[in-house]
Amino acid sequence: MKKVLVTGSAGFIGARVSEMLLEEGYQVVGVDNLNDYYDVRLKLWRLDNLKKKSDNFRFYEVNIEKIDELKAIGQLHQIDAVINEAACVGVRYSLENPFIYLSTNAGGNLNLLELCREYGVPKFVLASTSSLYAGQEMPFREDLSGNTPISPYAVSKKAAEMMAYTYHYLYGLDVTILRYFTVYGPAARPDMATFRFIKWIMEGIPLKIFGDGCQERDFTYIDDIAKGTVKALKPLGYEIINLGNNHSYELSDTIKLIEKYVGRKARFEYKEFQKADMQATWADIDKARGLLNWQPQVSLEEGIKRTVEWMKYNWEWVKKIKV
Repeated sequence: MKKVLVTGSAGFIGARVSEMLLEEGYQVVGVDNLNDYYDVRLKLWRLDNLKKKSDNFRFYEVNIEKIDELKAIGQLHQIDAVINEAACVGVRYSLENPFIYLSTNAGGNLNLLELCREYGVPKFVLASTSSLYAGQEMPFREDLSGNTPISPYAVSKKAAEMMAYTYHYLYGLDVTILRYFTVYGPAARPDMATFRFIKWIMEGIPLKIFGDGCQERDFTYIDDIAKGTVKALKPLGYEIINLGNNHSYELSDTIKLIEKYVGRKARFEYKEFQKADMQATWADIDKARGLLNWQPQVSLEEGIKRTVEWMKYNWEWVKKIKV
């Protein structure tokens, strides 16, 4: 039974990845610093689900910026792979506090690479972002330069990718970098559009729209992302792979689906389009199909339906979460 270290295991994607690993018979060592970037109740809810899921889940409250704490885990456990889902996320907040993005996303990632080197961990999976494709021709392919980041968040992820390649080159670490495209679903972060929009429509609060609502995103359901991430544990040498829905949707169309399943019409408050945002994203997933035998299974409509149902079912405590 292989043992996988999953960082950010109380986070939106990290928790679902951990859950799928447990379902497939892996042992999971989860780490998360449980910071208050958003309401900790969401993180504790995910964490509680994991602890109930299996006895093969072990959790440590650890900050990946503290290498001594990571090394203590390396001494306790024989780790077969690391999946790094821990990150400071969000384009807009990175404009307000760029320093924490570099220290966590680049520096923390370096600590994990050092952990792999020192303790002989053979496999490293890094969660990266479609934000690196700003200004490139769509659909975004992995061989595009990715050298035009327009936010500190994207810069920090590019730095993490480059350092991961260095450790592959110098030490033979098997590295798979996954560039995620607009992940959504139940128990998502409250700063993400789908969570905010569902909650605001349910409460009758106007939706804050940056721009005209015509910007496009390749919305990808959380279960599809988690399945692709688990598949990426296979030996691949060094690869960068997109995980996306392979379809670009206007934000306005997504809002219409939310209205349909919430059963209420939205009201709108339009704000100026932010310069660090991308106008559109669209993933080319040929590599994921070929290397991972992966492609998305959940349509946007089905994914929105499931997300709204989760929100309604958990409304008594979710309604208290600030967005």
